[in-house]
Amino acid sequence: MEFLFWLAVLIIVCAGWWKMFEKAGAPGWAAIIPIYNLWVLNRIGGKPWWWMILYFVPLINLVMLFLLYMAVARKFGEGFIYAVGLFILPIIFFPILGFGRAQYSAAA
Repeated sequence: MEFLFWLAVLIIVCAGWWKMFEKAGAPGWAAIIPIYNLWVLNRIGGKPWWWMILYFVPLINLVMLFLLYMAVARKFGEGFIYAVGLFILPIIFFPILGFGRAQYSAAA
């Protein structure tokens, strides 16, 4: 039963990422490929390639991931509070970002 719950969470978050990637002009299928989805999210957030290395360092990865979520939220016209939501409740905020009215702006 617990497995089914976490599988449902994973599917919901991946669906949100898929739509969000498509809004940003990236291939939606990239959301389901581990590591590559982080690479694409890094590009969507406008962060340099070497940040990928820091995502694999314990504790530092949490800080870097939050900074990435802040950049992604900004690119979609959202603010700090939305970035906190992406970090703490991705099951809610990524689908809202993907399926909602937010529009991607590379210049933001």
